[in-house]
Amino acid sequence: MGKKVKKESEPPSKDVFDPLPIESKKAATVVLMLNSPEEEVLVKACEAIHKFAEKGDENRSSLLGLGAVEPLSHLISHEDKLVRRNAFMALGVMAANSDVKRLLKKLDAIPSIIRKLSPEEDVVVHEFATLCLASLSVDFSCKVQISDQEGLEPLIQLLSSPDPDVKKNSVETICNLVQDLPSRVAVRELNGVPPLLELLRSEFPVIQQLSLRTLVVVTTDTDTRATFREEQGFDRLLEFLCNKEFSDLHVEALQVLSNCLEDRDSLQLIHETGGLQRLLQFITTPTLLDIQTNAVKAISRVAQSSENRKLLHEQDIERSLVELLSLEGDSLRTATCQAVAAMSLHLASKDAFRDLDGIRAVVQLLGSEGGEVREAAAQALSSLTSSNQLNSYAVYEAEGDEGLVQQLHDVIPGAVAHAAAVLTNMAEQEVLRCSILSHGAMAALLEPLQSADTHTLVRATQALAALACDAEGRTWIKYLNAGGLVPLVQLLRSNHKEVRRNACWAISVCANDEPTAVELCKLGALDLLQEINSSANRRNKFSEIALQRLLDSNLSLKYSLTNTLAPTDITVDGFYDPGQARSGQRVLTLEDLSKQPVNQRRPVIAINAKPLDTGCLFPFSFTLSSCSKGKSKGRKEDEKLRDEDESKPQQEVATVTEKPWMLPYDAAFHALVTEATKTILPLHVESEQYSALARLVSEVMGGAVEVDRQHDFLWELHLSELRYELQSNIIPIGQIRKGTYYHRALLYKVLADRIGVSCSLVRGEYNRVWNEVLLSVGTPHYPGCQPQPRAHLVDLIHQPGRLLRANTPQAKQYQTI
Repeated sequence: MGKKVKKESEPPSKDVFDPLPIESKKAATVVLMLNSPEEEVLVKACEAIHKFAEKGDENRSSLLGLGAVEPLSHLISHEDKLVRRNAFMALGVMAANSDVKRLLKKLDAIPSIIRKLSPEEDVVVHEFATLCLASLSVDFSCKVQISDQEGLEPLIQLLSSPDPDVKKNSVETICNLVQDLPSRVAVRELNGVPPLLELLRSEFPVIQQLSLRTLVVVTTDTDTRATFREEQGFDRLLEFLCNKEFSDLHVEALQVLSNCLEDRDSLQLIHETGGLQRLLQFITTPTLLDIQTNAVKAISRVAQSSENRKLLHEQDIERSLVELLSLEGDSLRTATCQAVAAMSLHLASKDAFRDLDGIRAVVQLLGSEGGEVREAAAQALSSLTSSNQLNSYAVYEAEGDEGLVQQLHDVIPGAVAHAAAVLTNMAEQEVLRCSILSHGAMAALLEPLQSADTHTLVRATQALAALACDAEGRTWIKYLNAGGLVPLVQLLRSNHKEVRRNACWAISVCANDEPTAVELCKLGALDLLQEINSSANRRNKFSEIALQRLLDSNLSLKYSLTNTLAPTDITVDGFYDPGQARSGQRVLTLEDLSKQPVNQRRPVIAINAKPLDTGCLFPFSFTLSSCSKGKSKGRKEDEKLRDEDESKPQQEVATVTEKPWMLPYDAAFHALVTEATKTILPLHVESEQYSALARLVSEVMGGAVEVDRQHDFLWELHLSELRYELQSNIIPIGQIRKGTYYHRALLYKVLADRIGVSCSLVRGEYNRVWNEVLLSVGTPHYPGCQPQPRAHLVDLIHQPGRLLRANTPQAKQYQTI
């Protein structure tokens, strides 16, 4: 790097030092010269550093270590133009080094650099000042500083510089800056679109490419796209796309076109100028894979609006897309499937894809090795089958249901979510639903139900609900009982509204199967649903339905929690009244209650008219605030003993097996059912049936009791005697001979359910329980019509058989006295 530096000869003077020629081959010496007060020395030192730095990044690092950067950062503002120019040349080359960039940022050199972009500066200064900024602008904090120092405006002005290097460096810097949204807007406001379009005509491909990359980013802004149209941007772009010499840059040009075509006005304009046909030619004409791929992506962008989809359909775009599905190249296939998905939002396009056998072509892509292709194919099928039974059937005919079930095991969340969505659409048809289930869809859904991806969870729960919507589907829920119900219940805890909502819906569907409903309760679904429904923000109509379905599967629990059984809630053997549950109180099973020692608490009234050899088995327990989280001990032991039964002799099993607890047979209640059947059913008038049944219940429970003599009716003593006689807190209802309101009302309800008489059971306050029946009385409003049925309370204790019109003083008195 040796340089010879000497001053011109001057007239001899005793005060002037004689000229001293200096020749140096050491970089350190030249760096020291940067501190010289002599301009000629500075010029030559800067020139030498520039040449040395151009030789490679190692030299730049060496100069950095020698301390060249700081003096150079000062010399770019030197008053001498030549010093200033050479200092910029040296600094511009050195700025490519990452350590130099960090130091320049620390030295706050950007404001000084931007000030030298003024029109009066030398073109060489412009070239290397913009080169500096191009290197610095890749750093986020430097971008912010350049924007804050209003560096974008002079850079845009330099796009029109006669020097190609200045143009190249300026547009590169702008391209880096517009990665941030504020700079994109600023480019439009500073009228930067016209010079960027002009650069498309540059003879240098690198300038064209940088201009296109900048336009790709800035045209994501709606207002910039409007400016693009006003400045005849489409004409420039189509001119560029029609030039085969620029084919290596057509990818970026198509990306700009794709952005602009999101606007209806832009699409109409390009359609009128023949640009749409040119775009379709890129799709149908064999060319570079990237060009076709980006052309298809442009079509996807265009198809985001309904008006554009209609226009594309008129151009027969579906035929072109179906042809592309058979071509090689994962990127092209992915883009094509995405375009199919976008176009399928247009009803006529759905039919066109089916008629062109495009659905079969998409189904075949489900088996692709490329994950993105599988995901896009499932996305296309999801859109094609949405609200379209013919397309769903076409997927079935192409044997797509099996591939979709297999895709539920995919490692790509999007592929799983879209596959589940297609299966949900197909499950609307019974034939398709059965086929899907036969491929093991229920078992395949277990994994998606545990996904960390929100979209996958939503789609998986929707698929589960769709597949379990009828008895045929619910026979497959045994797979869920093997472990799938656990994650489904856990989804009720999700903070994501849509996930929680769909989990509630899936549970409400599964709860139509009574054993599954019981299992859901064991896993805590009931408590979680109660918690959700108590929150105004988390409650939804599906959570309310799910809770109701679970309660309907266990009427004993429902009555304890809600204090009401509707006429449609038909009690059966095994029903019991544990009393009104308080918040946080565990509602025990009959088996649990049977193991408790006799106490002074309210006795539990149980119903069972089955003989001993077919008595009721109750292995489950429930909790109001936190139900049991797994299988009960009783069920596990039963299963274990059944397994042992297969391998051990019968006599050995008999010594080990403990018989499950069974609710004792209530012969007296059985006799009451028989009597009610014989005496009540023959009556043909509703009111007579209600009254006769009331008199039967009253007679069994101790007869009529006058209001002012209730204190003499010692029903508590009678129940206490029964409890100690039976040595149990559980009292069969048929053995009660002195009963008050809640005993009589319960007996009335269970007898009515056995003989087919409709009535409800309502628990009020202070042990008041009553039955309500609907009775048509009075004159109809119109001739030939039945009068409107009205609710009546049945008097079971004071005047047995009396029917009291609801909400009348007499009825209210019966509910409170």
